[in-house]
Amino acid sequence: MNTLEDYKEGKVLLIDKPLNWTSFQVVNKIRWLIKQQFEIKKIKVGHAGTLDPLATGLLILCTGKFTKKIETYQAQIKEYTGTITLGATTPSYDLESEIDKTFDVSNITLEEIQNATLQFIGEIQQQPPVFSALKKDGKRLYEYARAGEHVEIPKRTIQISEFEITNIELPNIDFRVVCSKGTYIRSLAHDFGIALNNGAHLSALRRTKIGDFSLENAVSIEGFEEAFKL
Repeated sequence: MNTLEDYKEGKVLLIDKPLNWTSFQVVNKIRWLIKQQFEIKKIKVGHAGTLDPLATGLLILCTGKFTKKIETYQAQIKEYTGTITLGATTPSYDLESEIDKTFDVSNITLEEIQNATLQFIGEIQQQPPVFSALKKDGKRLYEYARAGEHVEIPKRTIQISEFEITNIELPNIDFRVVCSKGTYIRSLAHDFGIALNNGAHLSALRRTKIGDFSLENAVSIEGFEEAFKL
């Protein structure tokens, strides 16, 4: 059982983020649980790398003095699994927004899908989605997007070391990706559709690794709460 001193000195907590929770909501919940358990008014808790509400999986939380290590963890290589759905695009590149265009997928071959992954391996230029928390001129990009304002978003250099197709049942394509900090898997899904002269969006995403940390060692929020009751 961890003591209050343990949390103050610093702990790395591996949480399996549930669907529809923001990363900030997870931080707030874990902070509240620690404060309740030890009857204290404040404790530092932060996360090392945001997951979108529609994504699940590994979220690293740092407590106490370990919050100073957050940037180190954020910079590490990440692994994701998920599903790209061909034949339709959305403004947010995922299911956060409604489908705006549809395409015929009947002529796409399995070979074309496998070959399309090759152009994304290595160091590439990627444009972040307009529905993102990146800032431009002091405003979040999603604020411009929701207001219907057009904004130029510069491309950024990212690194994808592995892009593996694990299952194909059109229009859905399951994948595994290993990539650098700053990679938007939503953008990868969108660009993958373009590479096939089609349209695509991200329909499921799960983060499975950050550096040497694995989802296998993570606990649910309920599991973390239960541990306090033992």
